[in-house]
Amino acid sequence: MIRIILPPHLRVLANVGGQVEVCVEEPATVNSVLDALEARYPMLRGTIRDYATLKRRAFLRFFACEQDLSNEPTDTPLPFPVTAGKEPFIIIGAVAGG
Repeated sequence: MIRIILPPHLRVLANVGGQVEVCVEEPATVNSVLDALEARYPMLRGTIRDYATLKRRAFLRFFACEQDLSNEPTDTPLPFPVTAGKEPFIIIGAVAGG
């Protein structure tokens, strides 16, 4: 099981609490985690990744084990502590404006 922490606006949209769990086949990657998340919570489709290109939305970032994975290839395997359920995969909404 992969634990995922969503930003507040996506928690409201998915009607969930602080974190969710999804089951992902090995090797777990950013893409496979997001595929499982969108399958379990279809209302999140298009909010984290673009519908057509599947690229990360500009104001969202991905973190695991204190590492920013936002610009890493999305097929790179996630760190072991995340796949073992010891550490969460974190999606953070960026703050912008002036």
